[in-house]
Amino acid sequence: MHRLPHLSGQLDMPAQTRTESPSSTPPNLARFNTDPAEAVERALLTCLRSLRWARRLTDHRPYPDLDSLLAAADEAAYDLAPGDLAEALAAEALPALPDGVYSAAHTALSAAHAAYESRFGHVFVIHVDCASPDEALNQVLTGIRSRLANDPEEERVVAADELRRLAGARLRNALMGAGRHCAAGH
Repeated sequence: MHRLPHLSGQLDMPAQTRTESPSSTPPNLARFNTDPAEAVERALLTCLRSLRWARRLTDHRPYPDLDSLLAAADEAAYDLAPGDLAEALAAEALPALPDGVYSAAHTALSAAHAAYESRFGHVFVIHVDCASPDEALNQVLTGIRSRLANDPEEERVVAADELRRLAGARLRNALMGAGRHCAAGH
C-alpha cells in the first residue's frame, strides 16, 4: 500500500470571480493543467485519497474543459484496484452532522456507523448532493440501513461508486466553486 502524505486543508484553488456554466472552462482548470505535478497530485488527494487516481489524472493533463477532466476522474475511479479502493476508503472521515440535529439522531447515526464499520471494515461513504441538512441526514441513515444488508463484495462495488461520485463532486466544487453545480441541476 502507498504511504500518503499528510494533507492540510482542502484543495487550494482561488475563488472564482465570474459565473461559469458547468460545461465551460473554469479559470482554475488552466492552473490545474499547468501547476507542477506534485502540487496537482496533492490537490487531487484532497478529493480522493488514492495515489493511483491522482497520478493518473495528473499524468493525462492538459484537459480541454471541466467535463473532460470529470470524465477522466470517473474512469480513473472505476479502474481502482481493491488495494487502491481500500486506501481511499481508509482515508474517508465520517461526515459531521448539521447543527441542531436531535441527540436521538446522533445516537442512531453513531450506532448505524458502528454497525457498518464492524460489518465492512471501513467508514460508510455516500454522496448526498444538494440536499438540505435534514434530507441529508435521512439519506445517510436510510443508506446505511439498506446497505448493511449487502454482502461484502456487493458493498465494495457500491462504496466504490459512492467514492467515485464524491471525488467528482469534490473536484467540480474545487474548480467551479462549492455548490455551483447544484444551481445548474447536476
